[in-house]
Amino acid sequence: MARIDPRPTTIHGLTLLDPYAWLQQREDPKVLEYLSAENAFTEQSMAHTEACQEKLYREMIGRIRETDLAVPVRRDNMFYYFRTEEGLQYPVYCRRKGSLEAPEELLLDLNGLDNGQEFLSLGVLEVSPDHRLLAYSLDDLGSERYRLEVLDLESRELVDEPIEGTASSFVWANDSNIFFYAVADELQRTNQVFRHVIGQTTADPMVFREDDQRFHLSLFKTRSRKFLGLHLASHTTSEIHVLEAGAPMEDFRPLIGRRAGVEVQLDHHGDFFYLRTNEEAVNFRLLRMPVSEPDRKDWQEVVAHHTDVCLDGFDCFRDHLVLQLRRNGLSQIRIRNLRNGKEHEITFDEPVYSVAVQDNPEFDTQTLRLVYSSLTTPTSVYDYDMVSRRLTLLRRAEVSGDYEPGRYVSERLLARAADGTAVPVSLVYRQDHGTPGPRPTLLYGYGAYGRPTEPRFSPIRLPLLDRGFVCAIAHVRGGGELGRSWYESGKLLDKQNSFSDFITAAEHLISEGYTSNDRLVVQGGSAGGLLVGAALNQRPELFAAAVADAPFVDILNSMLDPSLPLTTLDFDEWGDPQDRQFFDAIRAYSPYDNVRPVEYPCLLVTARFQDPRVQYWESAKWIARLRALGTGNNRILLKVDMGGGHSGPSGRYNVLREGAFAFAFIFDCLGIEP
Repeated sequence: MARIDPRPTTIHGLTLLDPYAWLQQREDPKVLEYLSAENAFTEQSMAHTEACQEKLYREMIGRIRETDLAVPVRRDNMFYYFRTEEGLQYPVYCRRKGSLEAPEELLLDLNGLDNGQEFLSLGVLEVSPDHRLLAYSLDDLGSERYRLEVLDLESRELVDEPIEGTASSFVWANDSNIFFYAVADELQRTNQVFRHVIGQTTADPMVFREDDQRFHLSLFKTRSRKFLGLHLASHTTSEIHVLEAGAPMEDFRPLIGRRAGVEVQLDHHGDFFYLRTNEEAVNFRLLRMPVSEPDRKDWQEVVAHHTDVCLDGFDCFRDHLVLQLRRNGLSQIRIRNLRNGKEHEITFDEPVYSVAVQDNPEFDTQTLRLVYSSLTTPTSVYDYDMVSRRLTLLRRAEVSGDYEPGRYVSERLLARAADGTAVPVSLVYRQDHGTPGPRPTLLYGYGAYGRPTEPRFSPIRLPLLDRGFVCAIAHVRGGGELGRSWYESGKLLDKQNSFSDFITAAEHLISEGYTSNDRLVVQGGSAGGLLVGAALNQRPELFAAAVADAPFVDILNSMLDPSLPLTTLDFDEWGDPQDRQFFDAIRAYSPYDNVRPVEYPCLLVTARFQDPRVQYWESAKWIARLRALGTGNNRILLKVDMGGGHSGPSGRYNVLREGAFAFAFIFDCLGIEP
């Protein structure tokens, strides 16, 4: 099916030949024809599973509450929330004034705003400080470039002309008449900030631009509502500029300058700025500085560095400081009373779980909103009284059907890597549904950018668990589960550790009797797709099947092309291959460049034509090379979404359809009847 059109590249004295480079010609009708043929081939190959797909899809729908109401969030005297309705793809955003018994006011109904497109993504949804105006932005292509509009919530009329091509970073000034928004450059790097005055018809002035291609920017507002912030960051270094929220016509002023390898996060409380930083603290520490004299000599340490506990984040409230910690791979919440200095932690009983601070817009409050979940406990929203230390469950996501948490078991295993490193593996399975011997198992991994993969509940997982599957997560190096050093030891020249850890986790599940290589399926998306692709090259016989979602598999060619979106930003994560040591390291593990004449497991690969982060051709080229060089008769399928973005389809029903398709593929590869 593939057409050969080599594109040689010479670097470091080597000539690289890419026989499928022609697939990168996005506008070429032959490329579109090729992708269409791939989709047709996949559809034909999966036609016999249509009944299975439909059954799984109906099961997934049967597990969720289609008409539902989120827990309202109070801001001033308003209660904001969203709800879903049966049959509608997108949420409806609403509010009530004064009390939850007040009449409902519509903010925004996303249903019907897709302009007839199959995709719709919400970027910004920000109500002005006086609650009169709603700023929102939409992307109906998957390009992550948004159309920003402002709606008068009383008249229901749009204010001013829409602003095209914005990024998803936005902040209101305190006067509710001025806002700031960000714009990305041609490389998808958010690097410019503009100021807009409501009612002004002249062009919005650019108030900031970041020229270093390794950096991108984001806007924020302190919880105290006193300051607007501008956060400039690469993957290893950041700086902060601030502006008084009541003086939006002034300029952002530098507050924390960039220093190589130093990352910072800022909030404000009273006379001080609070600063989370990894300067002289691998796992971060917390400092404070006077607002009036933010000179380094006046900085004070508030929370010291700990080698076994990572400070993931913090939140300032009038009387309390909330610390988001990570210990032994699990998230923790610690509260410090700012009046008396006493501290305590919020404790949870389950051995594997995730808890996060979420939806806390108010500064003057003693109530903390938390979201908790585990592999067996559905998403649960709590209010925690930081004075009385009382935890109140507001809502636990309803799982329809006969779901009983006691039927399921979650565990945390430690798999020992070749270098002695203990790799955590979280897993869940149904204890009352099993036969003697290895079970079918789905192993997921990500392991990049220092992002932890949290052990959260998913109702979509239930069709697997209820058929005897083990669902597992490999917390490999490169993620953030065990602190900053865990991340650092799985990036750049040490990236191979991520792949070795993933293979170690798979081997451990087999050696411990949970599964066998003919019943083990692996899955990962984006950088997790890179993880899967590298593991398949290095140990193809270890797996029965794999699902790679928008996988970053052509990493060497992509990192050699600075004209692609995000390439220069990612030099700090993967390395710049213009440097020979990084070139050699990337070339050694790049899935596309290391396809071998071996028998690969069954493989389903997805791609999105509009994806600005991982280009569609990475999947297409990888599939072509696998078919050309791989041996055996296992199915290797490519499914290209011509309208979705990087994260996949939009709309909750579309997401379930895609999940059912992937599960049907897995069942078919393992010979499991649904």
